[in-house]
Amino acid sequence: MAKLRFQRILLAVDDTPCSLKAIEYAKDIVEEFNSSIALITVIPPTSPASYGADPLLGQQPIVVPEVSELQQKSAQDYLNNLALDFSSASEVFVFTRIGSVREEILLAAQEWEAKLIILGSNGRTGFDHFISGSVSESVIRKAECPVLVIPGKCE
Repeated sequence: MAKLRFQRILLAVDDTPCSLKAIEYAKDIVEEFNSSIALITVIPPTSPASYGADPLLGQQPIVVPEVSELQQKSAQDYLNNLALDFSSASEVFVFTRIGSVREEILLAAQEWEAKLIILGSNGRTGFDHFISGSVSESVIRKAECPVLVIPGKCE
């Protein structure tokens, strides 16, 4: 029965060192439980660029669609390459989402019926934490399944 507990693992990654540690933990857990894994990365929405826009003349900032497309392609390529590292998984899925990082992770976990969420933490404290909040903290509070947070500052 214990082997069934973590059959569907959602691994939230980005291109930071925090994710590298979470990936290593996920590989071990996937191998131990012969789990399916879903890799997710979330791209924040592209902000409008104000290059060449003059608000005094009533010109609005513009969104350059090519920037968003390049971000999506880069994220998809990253996940596809990372998926190759999970050869011991029974199945590998990849999700590239655009939106709020915490909301998209929670939504994917719910839609995919994840039994465990794994993500890294950058370990921000104090004022940095107050200003930016914590994705991992928010996911822990709202997730419907266990969440394993791998601290980025651990050795």
